[in-house]
Amino acid sequence: MKRLLISIILVCITVIIFFSTGMNHIASNLVKAYSETTLYENAIKIVNENEQVIELLGAIAPLESSAIFEGEVKYTHQYKSVQTTVRIKGAKGKARMDITANIENNQWVYTILTVRIKKPTELKQSIEIIKLNNID
Repeated sequence: MKRLLISIILVCITVIIFFSTGMNHIASNLVKAYSETTLYENAIKIVNENEQVIELLGAIAPLESSAIFEGEVKYTHQYKSVQTTVRIKGAKGKARMDITANIENNQWVYTILTVRIKKPTELKQSIEIIKLNNID
């Protein structure tokens, strides 16, 4: 009986901490991002059309399911705008892909699409694929 009471108290404390620290918002953003397959698939298609990316990294493979959860994601404007960063892998190397996009007519419109290579240091650079100005 005492163990059950302690368990219930711990669960209640965990739930309170979860909601009071904003973790529920972070968790809902990650779940939403995980369901946005076209956001990432179309971004990879665009990146794979860039000659510099292909030369340095090779063709970028589809995202692994864990890449979204390991990355960062922030939705704004009632989930109509997103900023996200995920790791990507090519045949020759790894990088990060930064995406800023807005949903318009049920399609993602990319305002920023950048590939950031950190290693090896001699290849370290950011490749701007898309950068539109004055987009909110």
